Amino acid sequence: MLIGEKEKLVMIGDSVTDCGRAYPCGEGNGAMGNGYPQYVQSLLDMNYPERYIRVVNMGIGGNTSLDLKERWQQDVLDLRPDWVSIMIGINDVWRQFDRFLMTECHIPIDQYENNLEWMINRTLPAVKGICLMPPCFMEQNRTDGMRAMSDAYGERVKKLAEKYGLVFADAQQAMDAYFRHYPAIYMSADRVHPNSTGHMIIAKSFLDAIGFEWDR
Repeated sequence: MLIGEKEKLVMIGDSVTDCGRAYPCGEGNGAMGNGYPQYVQSLLDMNYPERYIRVVNMGIGGNTSLDLKERWQQDVLDLRPDWVSIMIGINDVWRQFDRFLMTECHIPIDQYENNLEWMINRTLPAVKGICLMPPCFMEQNRTDGMRAMSDAYGERVKKLAEKYGLVFADAQQAMDAYFRHYPAIYMSADRVHPNSTGHMIIAKSFLDAIGFEWDR
């Protein structure tokens, strides 16, 4: 497993990461929120208690990749993490649909990729590793406009992970496997904010990508 003894993992993103976490930093019992960062912390504590790994939730609801870029120094680098996971992009996509005429809110795909690459370049020299996660959209019809755009943004995430040799955790692929048995609305009424099953899928995707040993 990639994360070592007494190392700190900062998990940053939007509302899917936030999930009611404490401010200014979501760390410790009762402060992690009720989403996938809490599950990651609990599973690391359960299977690797001797490593004393710290997980910090720095998600903020409504954030785009531009919002992350603007708070990156304070909310990531100043925390001096050993590892960083980034799950961002669904609002970059969503604003192009729910605020269609408000083009000043839109983050086109090239700008999105540039924002992510900026974060990577600012962070890589200071950490042991970065995990990128694509935005997830809970829709089975891949020709749906928002699902197709989310997939395209996710491909840019994968491209950057390959370019820089980063960990890539594809929770969208894992959700799609689930959707072969259950309708997507069973996981999310608005197709963006997952239920506890969806959050567990994200957590497992992340843990699998960093080499978590489930039968340890």
